Amino acid sequence: MWELTFTCKDLDAEPQRNQLISHGSAETENQNQEGINSEDPGKKRKEEQKQKEKYEKTKEQKGRTDTSKQKAGLIYHVRTYSDEKPFCCVTCGKSFSRKHILNVHMRTHSGEKPFSCVACGKCFSRKDTLNVHMRFHTGEKPFSCVSCGKSFLLKMHLLNHMTIHVGEKPFSCGTCGKSFINKGHLNVHMRIHTGEKPFSCGTCGKSFTLKYLTKHMRIHSGKKPFTCSICGKSYIQKVSLIYHMRIHTGEKPFTCSTCGKTFPEKSTLNVHIRTHTGEEMFSCINCGRTFSRQSALNNHMKIHTGEKPYSCVTCEKRFISRPRLNLHMMIHTGEKPFLCGTCGKGFRFKSKLLCHMRIHTGEKPFSYPQHIYLYYR
Repeated sequence: MWELTFTCKDLDAEPQRNQLISHGSAETENQNQEGINSEDPGKKRKEEQKQKEKYEKTKEQKGRTDTSKQKAGLIYHVRTYSDEKPFCCVTCGKSFSRKHILNVHMRTHSGEKPFSCVACGKCFSRKDTLNVHMRFHTGEKPFSCVSCGKSFLLKMHLLNHMTIHVGEKPFSCGTCGKSFINKGHLNVHMRIHTGEKPFSCGTCGKSFTLKYLTKHMRIHSGKKPFTCSICGKSYIQKVSLIYHMRIHTGEKPFTCSTCGKTFPEKSTLNVHIRTHTGEEMFSCINCGRTFSRQSALNNHMKIHTGEKPYSCVTCEKRFISRPRLNLHMMIHTGEKPFLCGTCGKGFRFKSKLLCHMRIHTGEKPFSYPQHIYLYYR
């Protein structure tokens, strides 16, 4: 070993100093390497053998780990086709092919929901369910239809949609033979035949299908989400709004095939057709009067019973039917839903509007003898 000695006189000598240090380090490293090479060859071989054994041991351990993974994968694969399910739930007895699936299932009994949505705080028992839920916030729809380009949140929804393009309806009703694109639609349809109404109203206890329960609940909540853009009147059901809009538009899409008269609603047309067929199914047991609708008979019966269940909240006047109450309420609200398309004047009754329209058209449907006309002059 030898020592380097130098003196740094000023700042300009700094680069030379660095070069000297670098040179000295290189010389020292070379000398150390020579010292190692001059050591006992037996010791060197022993060190190499030790390194080799260590490498072989590591390789063997890695091989065992890979083999274990492959074996575990094979076991799970075999269980898929053999229906072997060795992991059993102690609560309900349901069996599973993998332990981690059992662990997830146990959360249904414990109520544990460890996965929380950062947007709305809703919790889930499975991470994949949370991932699907997040799409509602992000708007992501990763499953697209190759035929029309429409996108969906879930693959199942896409598969159901695809049957529209192929026209496939593999699920048939055993009672009437009607076919459906998926089993869920068939199950809902079957309730028509079975009369099943599995969803009950928590307020009044009435039972409905899910679709009609949602509509029924609006009666209790007072919610009327469907509003007329012309007069602002609101309705519980969309179909009620559609019928109401025909008052403003004058649309009457349902035509009587016998006399050609048109109607805004199909139910009204069906009642009208009975005037041609002479069919009057509902008779009053008190006076014998017949009606084409059960609802009309029910309202008529209130004349005999004196029942007036519908009360005005403003003046407390009572009525036998809701339509009559609604007409009465226009007195207080000033509502005039029937508007003249020529001058804009409004009327409470359609009959009044029709009479008014004759002013503009000049129509005079009622003729009188000349002498009567002169008398009243």
